[in-house]
Amino acid sequence: MIRETLPDTPSGWHRRVFHLTWPVLLANLTIPLVGVVDTAVMGQLDGAQYIGAVAVGSQIFTAMYWIFGFLRMATTGLMAQAYGADDPLDAKRIAWRSAILGIGIGTALVALQWPLQAGMLWLFEAGEQVESLAATYFSIRIWGAPALLVQTVMLGILFGLQRMRATLAISLMYNGTNIFLDLLFVPVFGWGVEGVALATVLSEMLAAGVAIAAAHRAFAELGWTAARPERLWREGVLKLFSVSGNLVIRSFFVQLPFFMVTLLGASLGDITLAANAILMQLFMIMAFAIDGFAHSAESLAGFAYGSGNRRGFRQVAMYCTIWGFGLATLLTLAYALGGPWFIETMSSSEDVRQTAGRYLWWLVIGPLIGVWPFLGDGIFIGTTHVRELRNCMFVAAAVFLVCAYSSIDALGNHGLWASFTLFMIVRGVGLALYYPLIEEKLAA
Repeated sequence: MIRETLPDTPSGWHRRVFHLTWPVLLANLTIPLVGVVDTAVMGQLDGAQYIGAVAVGSQIFTAMYWIFGFLRMATTGLMAQAYGADDPLDAKRIAWRSAILGIGIGTALVALQWPLQAGMLWLFEAGEQVESLAATYFSIRIWGAPALLVQTVMLGILFGLQRMRATLAISLMYNGTNIFLDLLFVPVFGWGVEGVALATVLSEMLAAGVAIAAAHRAFAELGWTAARPERLWREGVLKLFSVSGNLVIRSFFVQLPFFMVTLLGASLGDITLAANAILMQLFMIMAFAIDGFAHSAESLAGFAYGSGNRRGFRQVAMYCTIWGFGLATLLTLAYALGGPWFIETMSSSEDVRQTAGRYLWWLVIGPLIGVWPFLGDGIFIGTTHVRELRNCMFVAAAVFLVCAYSSIDALGNHGLWASFTLFMIVRGVGLALYYPLIEEKLAA
């Protein structure tokens, strides 16, 4: 198979960015659809506690898996640079190291499920019914951890090798299966929270097998035969852990505000908790959509950085930003016009609907603010400039915490969403200030 090269014309760049992004964009849009369906099927049951329980339970797993998202991000960045440097041996070793690490972490999570569950649920000040249902959700979902983390590593390999259509097929299968089982287990079988959790676990296991097969095929197409798991350690492992360690810290500080929106929202009552769960679905749709261009930026920036191409790297940033900002503008218009309808379809409770509607405009402005940190993340992850990424996330999370705790008593949920918006702004500004440092390391 012919190895990829970077375009040399504007039209070529537009085609390349679009070609890489559209499969990821479609794949990413299916991810929040699962959360939408989870919320919707729970919203049809009698009581806000069902939405709240799935919101709390899924937020716990989102927090954990975002922290372990370094498995995909580190793998993508390192793999893209190895691909740009045309180094198949390094690429194969990266794949083995990441896969072994993912299996180990997933197994550890299952083994530690009881203290993890107790500790996570202790943080939430939700009602007794919500906590009981969330505990049931957790006890089932945790069994999918090894499969999901293996799938995460395989997606990192495919992103790094610019095999975006393969990631689309995996995501469509995974999320489509999850949605189908949701609709089968809850409305048909009447399994409630248990059905939502079981649907996710079964989908994770199926997707892991498909992702392994896709990664193996990508290596075979490049003529890179499967590596043996020997000579994997020393410098390569130290580099993986250096990148991964900083990404763990970065992911913790990125996820902290999302976690705190649910945590502090729970302290404002079950109605506000349910309303915030619906609004967060809108945010996640936006985040996963714009992340399509961020993933393209990861792959292309890593490729350009690995090959020492400064001009190509600069063009990656420029053309991904053009496309990302265009999509953000469309999403802002869509939320302004369709947001009320979305809320209406997500809950049968009039109290939840009215509460969510009062805070909708925070989500309307979200895409135009969020596009900058999301694209910045892609560039910094692709080039594995993760220390700078970590530092930006720390400052942004600290700003969020100070503002949230100082404003929630006076402003309530508006203070919470204002703090969250400020968190996104600080992220974007910080990464923009660091960006020139990456270009300086590349030859002209």
